[in-house]
Amino acid sequence: MSVTANRIKELRTQKKLTQIELAETINTSRVTISRIENETRQPSYAMLSLIADALDTTVDYLQGKTDNALKTPLNGSDDDGDETDKLTPNQRRIAFSIDPDISDEEREDLIKLFEIAIKNRRRI
Repeated sequence: MSVTANRIKELRTQKKLTQIELAETINTSRVTISRIENETRQPSYAMLSLIADALDTTVDYLQGKTDNALKTPLNGSDDDGDETDKLTPNQRRIAFSIDPDISDEEREDLIKLFEIAIKNRRRI
């Protein structure tokens, strides 16, 4: 099992969430969550970002880029010189997803994100 699939399933079960509950939280289907956990579908960055937020972790942790599952850095410093730190989490998601080579699936995930933000009247 891939690191991403394993970590998503592990965090979901630690939080005592069913696939249905996680799917409802991020406005997708249980089948999509199942396929991601069973590696028959690779989630887009936008989808990973939604899953990470729902599981209270980071995309980097889900992807195996770090072993720190916490959202905040361990050293307490937020300033690593990265300009994306000046963006809100939702703005960062959009910035990382705007790409001329974006797939249709990623585009659909972005549309879902915008619809959720509009529905909840939250500023992106």
